[in-house]
Amino acid sequence: MTATTTAARPASTAAVEHFDVLIVGAGISGVGAAYHLGQQCPQKSFVVLEALESHGGTWLTHKYPGIRSDSDLYTFGYRFKPWTTAPIATAEEINKYMGEVIEENDLARHIRYKHKIVHAEWSSKDNLWTIDAVRTDTDEKLRFTANFLFMCQGYYRHNKGYTPDWPGMSDYKGTIVHPQTWPEDLVYKGKRVLVIGSGATAATLVPAIAGDCEHVTLLQRSPTYFIPGRNENELYNTLVELDIDPMWIHEIVRRKVLYDQAVFTRRAIEESDTVRDELLAGVRAFLGPDYPVEKDFTPSYRPWRQRIAFIPDGDLFQGINAGKADVVTDEIDRFTAKGILLKSGKELEADIIVTATGFNLNVLGDIDFVIDNKPMVFSDTVTYRGMMFTGVPNLVWVMGYFRASWTLRTELVADFVCKLLNDMDRRGAKRVVPQLRDDEKDMKLGPWIDPENFNPGYLMRGMHLMPKRGDKPEWQHSQDYWAEKDSIPAINLDDGRLRFD
Repeated sequence: MTATTTAARPASTAAVEHFDVLIVGAGISGVGAAYHLGQQCPQKSFVVLEALESHGGTWLTHKYPGIRSDSDLYTFGYRFKPWTTAPIATAEEINKYMGEVIEENDLARHIRYKHKIVHAEWSSKDNLWTIDAVRTDTDEKLRFTANFLFMCQGYYRHNKGYTPDWPGMSDYKGTIVHPQTWPEDLVYKGKRVLVIGSGATAATLVPAIAGDCEHVTLLQRSPTYFIPGRNENELYNTLVELDIDPMWIHEIVRRKVLYDQAVFTRRAIEESDTVRDELLAGVRAFLGPDYPVEKDFTPSYRPWRQRIAFIPDGDLFQGINAGKADVVTDEIDRFTAKGILLKSGKELEADIIVTATGFNLNVLGDIDFVIDNKPMVFSDTVTYRGMMFTGVPNLVWVMGYFRASWTLRTELVADFVCKLLNDMDRRGAKRVVPQLRDDEKDMKLGPWIDPENFNPGYLMRGMHLMPKRGDKPEWQHSQDYWAEKDSIPAINLDDGRLRFD
């Protein structure tokens, strides 16, 4: 949202449809938002606009081999629908689960697929959002109005992943692929594959293709922490054997997982050296004492400054042990005709190079936003609890957790939106806008996320696009579910930080 001029609003000949709430996106956040809105605000009309051809978001667009969650599904799943299979799930399983939520709660009638929003404009005179969309299958231009916008579109561009511009890329004679846009007809069987990256995507992809490739190499500039373990939950298995009600099992297992995660997160900060040693011991248990774990699996940062991926059944390390995969820790000097030349002087030859190098952050779906005839500059705002923004009326954005399951915050924010909408009805208010109180006007502001606390590459590259955070809890996205699970439900709507009109 750094534009200085307003894009022309698309002309629309269709009748304008009005809804109390317009939800953007039918991924894990949007489907959850629709469920809670229907349950907690049954008097509200709402629509979900989704640019893709179906629900799922990430779990629909990502097609690379092995695509799976890196969070346990007992907490990544919704609190109202039990997850009944292994903790780490495939994209297909997650999408099926979301489809069941849509069907079981009659949400399909609220969702419009292939509706890409291009423009959103707020009028304080009318207390109304006007949303222009385009049908991606017919190019038909559509217009909607809504009293409230619920932004559930995610945080990165689905149609293009991030690939650095390395020297010599045009010289390479093989195939370059980004996992986000994996070609369905890509043949890697019997090929030499080089995967650049060290995060969850690379760690998922390498074991998924290692059995078919001639050989696969994971090339990383710097290591990442991983947690290898069995892809099952013993407490869940025990409760199933005891024939406990599935909803009780779901709640009990969720609480136990969240308790364990809270302990681990605290220890990662307070006992970082001990936790690091424990994580590395988990890797050594698979790779053996002679593997150079210090070189390939020991990051320079303390645990949890970047996301830690779970490796189910240690499959990445099993591929290394079998000789079908290896890890190279080095920096790229340039691409060559046959592969990649490293700064150490070694050349890695490959038929296919996969750039598992991360996301391109997007801001509010890259939609052109205008407020009272002025382009909205998102980076000029201050965030209210990571979900609303100073000077932006009747809008809430879902931005999940990096150290816990995304869906946990989705449901906290949905509860807050429903509380807010019902309170506005009680007040007779048509507009709510976050505002700094008089005693906060000189508050020290900083970047959206403190880079000393959490610093993944995609966030650092896009930080200049994001809102500012303040030095008080109300003006931050704390990234702390265990605090927010109590603080968000207890928000005082009358503390002067939200102005109702």
